[in-house]
Parts: sequence; C-alpha cells; structure tokens
Amino acid sequence: MERGKVDATGNEKGTLYVVATPIGNLADASPRAIEALRAADVIACEDTRTTRTLLSHYGIATRTVSLHEHNERAASLSLIKDLLAGKKVALVSDAGTPGISDPGALLVAEAHRAGMRVSPIPGPSAAAAAFSAAGFAAPGFRFAGFLPASGAARRKALEALAGTTPVVLYEAPHRVARTLAELAERLGPQREVAIARELSKKFEEVARLTLGEAEKWLAGAPHRTQGEFVIVLSPGEPRDDRAADAARVLEILLESLPPSEAAKLAARITGAPRNELYGKALSRTKNPPK
Repeated sequence: MERGKVDATGNEKGTLYVVATPIGNLADASPRAIEALRAADVIACEDTRTTRTLLSHYGIATRTVSLHEHNERAASLSLIKDLLAGKKVALVSDAGTPGISDPGALLVAEAHRAGMRVSPIPGPSAAAAAFSAAGFAAPGFRFAGFLPASGAARRKALEALAGTTPVVLYEAPHRVARTLAELAERLGPQREVAIARELSKKFEEVARLTLGEAEKWLAGAPHRTQGEFVIVLSPGEPRDDRAADAARVLEILLESLPPSEAAKLAARITGAPRNELYGKALSRTKNPPK
C-alpha cells in the first residue's frame, strides 16, 4: 500500500482507507480492496460478524473493531489515536461504499481534521448499480437514501421527490409496499420506476414498470417482499411552480385549519384556484398520510 503522510518530527502518519466491499456477491471484492484489508492494522466494521464472512472468504486475519451508529463518536476517537500512532486503518460498512446511508462519515471527517491521509478504494455501490440497470437517460441522479419512517418529515421528503431529476432510494422490505403506494399517490401512477432487489445475489431482480403496476408486481411472488431494495424513480415532468407552492402551503395550513379555511387562505397566498385547492384539501382529509 502507499505510504502515509509524515509529520513535523519525520514520523509517518497513519492512513485511513475507505474501502468499498461487495453488496452481496463476494466475488465483487476488488484486488485493491483485498490488499487494503489484508495490509491494515485494524478494520473498522459496521458489524464485525458480517465483515468476518468476507475476511474469512479471502483468508484475512486483520483485527476488527465495531463502528456503528450507536458508538460512532467513541469508536472514531479511538481509531484516530491509532492513525496518530502511524497505523493503517480500513473502514468498511456491511455492504457497499462506507458513508453512504451507513456510518463512517464522522471518522473520515475526524481523520481529515487530524491531518491524516484519507484514501478511498472505490468499488460496489447499490445506488450506482441500480441506476445503471434502470435505463433512465439523465446526466445524473439525486440520492435520497432511506426516507424518514413517518410523520411530517416523511411527508416533506416524499413531496421533494417530484422534481425532474431521477431519484435513488433505499428501502427496507417491511416498508417497500407502503413506500411505493405513497409514491404512486404523490407522483402519479404513470411515473416510471425501477425496483431492484437483492442486487448481485442469487435471487437478484430488476423490474422497470410504472408506479401503478408496482403493487401487482410485488404481490406476484412471495419472495418479492424480502431482501434489500433500491428504488429508482424516472425523471419527472416539469411542474408548475405555483401549483407546487400552493400544495405545500395548503399542507401546512391543514395542520391547524379546516379544509375550507385552509383552501381559502392558500388561494389568497399563492393565487392558485380556490376550488382546486379545496378539492385537494378534502382528499387529504379523507386520506390522511400514515
């Protein structure tokens, strides 16, 4: 591996390697990733048991420590001490690239602050893999990670997905049906979507269809509500900014006013048709967000 930085005393500083690991198929581990894990003095893992499967497969005996969402700050401080002592630290997540909807960003930030060398070793990413298999022509995409589980934060996040840029979401199996139904309600049943599950694994599936067809596809086989999901939304049609603003204003007013008053006030604020806003207000009242 490359040598680290040298401090004012001439001693070599440690290096933090941010290592992408397979998202399912162990054969996707790159030679550089295996070299880094083998050469490291310690490997920081989201779950040491998960990483041990990969290490055992390649005969790597490097010491592992846990770094997850509940101990990230304390673990990062300990690992910074290792780096200051000149050690090589490898950071991995359970699958894919660390720091993307996974712990690790705090350790990387602290390493930069401490003047350590940070070296990314690129490789598997579920977001990039799903987007490449979706076939939506666009110069880029917006990565939204996991949506908030409930409440106003979830409603706001769903509303923000209505733009013209493709969106990549991660979703848990027990919430995927609900999420797809809410996307269809918010964005319309004709919006195209690619649903990728179990990427790179034995039962991998990538289906491109409309949001209106998603419920039937999920129900088409019992195993389709299992595994890890990536949802890729196609680019949306340009929207009338005034209509989008009116919808947001209406939603806020409905939190404290009855439908008729909320629609009347939203129309005065935004200039949108009152009758149209009233119809939306009644619909939201009859079908409140979960």
